[in-house]
Amino acid sequence: TKAVFAQPEVGLGITPGYAGTQRLPRLIGRGMAAEMLYTARMVKADEALRIGLVNRVVEPEELENAALATARLIASKAPIAVRRVKEALNQGLEVDFDSANEMESLQFSLCFTTHDQKEAMEAFLQKREAKLENK
Repeated sequence: TKAVFAQPEVGLGITPGYAGTQRLPRLIGRGMAAEMLYTARMVKADEALRIGLVNRVVEPEELENAALATARLIASKAPIAVRRVKEALNQGLEVDFDSANEMESLQFSLCFTTHDQKEAMEAFLQKREAKLENK
């Protein structure tokens, strides 16, 4: 709730480096990104949440526990599927929609070759926890 976000570079007479002009519009849209990049305006946590710059806002003393809870939730899922989602998400943003859709289809089909996919679907149908083995 106390965090602020900004791209202050234009106030320093430079452009953002490290893909700041590329990442920000992909996260929050061109219009809002342009405003932040052109003005170097600081965005408070509540606005960052509203515009999609952050997923959640927590009190500073809750930050570590919230991050660990999210990490544990991700770690409880099928590791191969999580990796494939990460690949599809990251690579898909670098290409056109049709190519990204092809990448996603490939990742989807590859998941069906894993033990964890079979176990997870069987567990779902049996209404029990899956015993995932990263295979």
